[in-house]
Amino acid sequence: MKNRGTKEIALVAGGIILGAAIASPVAGAALTAQQSTQKFIVDGRRAQIEAYSIGGSNYVKLRDVGRAMDFSVDYDPLTNTVRIDSNAPYEDPPSAMTVSRTVQLPTDGSQYVPRPGDRILCDDGTEYEIRDTTRWDTNVFQDGPLPSLPTPTCDWNAFPALTLQPPIVKHYRDEHGDDLFVRNVFEVRRMVYTICNALGDEPDAWRDGKPLCKIYTEIPPEYEPYTGRFWPWRESEITSVVHACPNMRYYVDAYDYYHNHVYQYTRCCLMSI
Repeated sequence: MKNRGTKEIALVAGGIILGAAIASPVAGAALTAQQSTQKFIVDGRRAQIEAYSIGGSNYVKLRDVGRAMDFSVDYDPLTNTVRIDSNAPYEDPPSAMTVSRTVQLPTDGSQYVPRPGDRILCDDGTEYEIRDTTRWDTNVFQDGPLPSLPTPTCDWNAFPALTLQPPIVKHYRDEHGDDLFVRNVFEVRRMVYTICNALGDEPDAWRDGKPLCKIYTEIPPEYEPYTGRFWPWRESEITSVVHACPNMRYYVDAYDYYHNHVYQYTRCCLMSI
């Protein structure tokens, strides 16, 4: 899609609809529209695109495609023209944006669920507005919302008290786009509790009723090159490391990633030494 420049499409009507195929129905035949059950995958991730089957072809909103593939779609009602710019990032029209509000990220480890219109204070002093969170419950972790935090399968009181790091915010803007990383303290807790449960199944990881390992909720900069990252959430990624190295030091962290004001995924980070 890139480097094609700006294209203009004159419309007869104000509705912006893109057909997946062009069919020539028999003259006079009545066409019916049914909601399509097909899934749409963009770059390996499921995209939230509403589609309708009409005459054997899928029809979707051009704005949904622009949002999923990150290209600009703009409608000029004065000239009844749609402008598509494959070199510009997608932005919701002003009329579709919700009221902006500055949010305070929780510091007690409770869950923050982003909403369109949320503004987050960044490390560089700017405010980053979240405009699209449709991926939060669909292709963030799995095909639906994550359940609550893990329940103990061993004595969590045997572990040192959990020390949570503050929900830091990192903002990056360059020629590739406007990116935001927000530490997800709630998911850090999920990773720690998953490690604790996995250690409960390792008899050699204990001495005198105390775990031999150490768990840290921040990854030192010097360990970044050796850190493993994964998404969506997979408990197996944690447990396999613990069972392979039960007496190690574990460093965990988790970040919500936004690109051009659109939520992308939550990245889990794990390093053992």
